[in-house]
Amino acid sequence: MSDLRYPIGKFTFNGSPTEQARNKFIDDIEQAPSRLRAAVQGLSQEQLDTPYRPGGWTVRQVVHHVPDSHLNAYVRFKLALTEDEPTIKPYHEDRWAELQESRTAPIEISLALLESLHQRWVLVLRAIKPEDWKRAFRHPELGVVSLEKNVALYSWHGRHHVAHITSLRERMGS
Repeated sequence: MSDLRYPIGKFTFNGSPTEQARNKFIDDIEQAPSRLRAAVQGLSQEQLDTPYRPGGWTVRQVVHHVPDSHLNAYVRFKLALTEDEPTIKPYHEDRWAELQESRTAPIEISLALLESLHQRWVLVLRAIKPEDWKRAFRHPELGVVSLEKNVALYSWHGRHHVAHITSLRERMGS
């Protein structure tokens, strides 16, 4: 692996996914909380405070980042399903990760939050009608983002951050 920032590669989107592909994306989102929990199982406080790569976030910050990001995604899905191309508010994820609670809070808080959040989110995702996957929101920096692209992104996002932790564990032999 040459780039520790992207252990599973950078996100790519190849256009409208099939129903089967969308279902796989939703399955990935459904499994993200248990995969994240398994990735951090048994880590010491010192290991949780170890950056996953030089100059990167600590494992603890990654764990807190995932529900921060997925909460925003969940809200964006609901906005796009209930409004016509709403403009969403982006956030500075790097600044959120530097807040005191992101650097020091027990990870169980975020693991539990992620589990509950994903239970709700998956209910929303599995109920989306085929024609509604084209619905979208407007991101001030990225332009129009369809729900079908966003579900693919968050399928990748959860796997991406779990791989940050599991690849660090492999490199450290833990």
